[in-house]
Amino acid sequence: MFSNSQDSLDSPADLLTTLHRAYAAAGHLAAMKGGDRSRALQVMAEVLKDQQDDILEANTLDLEASREMAVPDLVLEWLKLTPERIEAVVKILQRLSELADPTQQMLTIPYSLSHSQSYCQLMPLGVIALVYEAFPELGAIAAGLCIRTGNSIVLRGSSEASNSNQAIASTLKLALQEAGLPTDALGWIPTDQGDSIRELVTQDAYVNLVIPYGRVSLVNQVIRQATVPVLKTAIGNCYLYWSPSGSLDLARSMILDSHQSEPDPVNAIEKVLISTHHDPNTLQALWRSLREKGFQLRGDAGLVAEFPDLVLTEDDEWQRPYLDNTIAFRAVSGLEEAIALMNRYSSGHADCLVTESYQESHQFALHINSATTYINASPRFYRNPKQGSPIALGMSNQKGHRRGLITLETLTTLKYVVQGSG
Repeated sequence: MFSNSQDSLDSPADLLTTLHRAYAAAGHLAAMKGGDRSRALQVMAEVLKDQQDDILEANTLDLEASREMAVPDLVLEWLKLTPERIEAVVKILQRLSELADPTQQMLTIPYSLSHSQSYCQLMPLGVIALVYEAFPELGAIAAGLCIRTGNSIVLRGSSEASNSNQAIASTLKLALQEAGLPTDALGWIPTDQGDSIRELVTQDAYVNLVIPYGRVSLVNQVIRQATVPVLKTAIGNCYLYWSPSGSLDLARSMILDSHQSEPDPVNAIEKVLISTHHDPNTLQALWRSLREKGFQLRGDAGLVAEFPDLVLTEDDEWQRPYLDNTIAFRAVSGLEEAIALMNRYSSGHADCLVTESYQESHQFALHINSATTYINASPRFYRNPKQGSPIALGMSNQKGHRRGLITLETLTTLKYVVQGSG
């Protein structure tokens, strides 16, 4: 029915051949039973665990080369694989194998044509491309989400993770072969194939969606170049407004917990807006506890004038993520000004409020433009949260294809079915 040639396992083809094969494989995947894809996910988890030593060895080569090239510590942390990180991916694949086939869901629609029955059915998108920076395990997680939803995936990682990405892609293709699925459902594009990002994201005939994941520069590059639909992602630069009625302990715990995401700081609170009515002693207590945890604190001109131990922020810092243990504070007159600043400067995927006021909670939820809002709750991102919550690849901050958590449903589309009586 489909080809699982040794060539497609051992060495990458040119980009157009890879996309053509992935497009053909997507049709086979969509026609397969959900149980077959579930078994494939189980095999993917088993083989990934069996090949762990080879993957970690490849990752060591990437880390050594990156250190010699003075790659930033942030990217080195994203790049690093550990047995624990691989085990986390194994658990995600195992959990995905246990979920119901999302493409079998049928949804009712609120209207119907005369003399007919109408409904919607979730369908695979087809071919999904992931363009990602470091995070080698992200390719395996995205592959699992795509196999579960009946989509092919094409991976284009960064040069820093070239050995790791190749090892993971080869391992997963071997698992697909063992499970009897088309190995071309997973394509891998090396970084040395010319301007492969630009070529990949302009292949409308084969690619149905591209997901860029990494720093703002990479995401913006894909958005500028793509003619394929893009699912924009965001990392960091989340805002918190700490109302005078809000608890110091809650504000502190939300900030600290938001920085515990592993390894990518997706929902880390990096900007904190405080009311001019806050007690200075309370502010100092928060700052003291944050410094004890290793955070570097910055502030606007007014705060720095009053508290010289804060470092002065530059104007452009309010709209860009730090992606480290840096937090900037800014004084505002109240909730309305805080909302206006968040809507202007934040990444727009997760913004927070600490308050004891129901009116403030309602106003915040109503007027914040972010994809997700957190009121008296930590925004910490969990890729594989507790049972009952969806597995998520990341967070999208766009008002387009899908918004918020990138889950299985994000990688599907709707087909409208109208059945008449003739």
